[in-house]
Amino acid sequence: MTFSFEEYLKKKNLSQNTIKAYVFTVKQYQSKYILINKKNLQAYKTFLVENYKIKTVNLRIQAINNYLKYLNKIELRLPLLKLQQKNFLENVISEADYEYFKKCLHNEKEMYWYFVIRFITATGARVSELVQFKVEHVKIGYFDLYSKGGKLRRIYIPIKLREEALKWFDSINLKDGFIFRNKYGNKITTRGISSQLKKLGIKYGLNPKVIYPHSFRHRFAKNFLEKFNDISLLADLMGHESIETTRIYLRRTSTEQQEIVDKIIDW
Repeated sequence: MTFSFEEYLKKKNLSQNTIKAYVFTVKQYQSKYILINKKNLQAYKTFLVENYKIKTVNLRIQAINNYLKYLNKIELRLPLLKLQQKNFLENVISEADYEYFKKCLHNEKEMYWYFVIRFITATGARVSELVQFKVEHVKIGYFDLYSKGGKLRRIYIPIKLREEALKWFDSINLKDGFIFRNKYGNKITTRGISSQLKKLGIKYGLNPKVIYPHSFRHRFAKNFLEKFNDISLLADLMGHESIETTRIYLRRTSTEQQEIVDKIIDW
């Protein structure tokens, strides 16, 4: 039965990882319950909620719902858990810590990593996009990306960063191709960037929780809205499909909330 379900999933053109996860879920359910009925399905959902994070729970529920559809038992489908959005941004590097990190890297001639955080924070690029930046993009001032649906997103490289980066390229004789490479001269991996930034952050006494690539993308968004309050433009610049995703940047970080509360509440 499980094999047939796997074939059913393959016909839906799902990724191999998704198929593997869905088949695993069905096997997990079958190891606990013999019958497929409302009582057992609800019990399984309770088991998931008590043992896994919300995203994992919803993935398993989606798997079960696909299995129910395969069995023609759609009426037994389980509702997904609702993800409650936090009313604050969490683990975002502050402007002061960003400036301090930049200064440390610059003073110690860690220019490669200096420009890694500069490029993310000044362009809002995802780390997966950052590793695709080339010298040629800096020279023309932007990097065009096309989504699977053929939608164009242009990542602009501000003039101050362009001027600074071009001087750095000259100093290291980098004339073309990928900017951020590994020791073998190949494009660096996103994991390589993440792990090295974490090490450098710890070295300079920064909270490791806020030293990760996406934290600098968050800082780009926060700084942009503080200087130019146009959330529609920000959504376009960040490549968000929905402006609702961008609205989180209208909220303050938990640290900022704490500072305001400490400052104004004296009763």
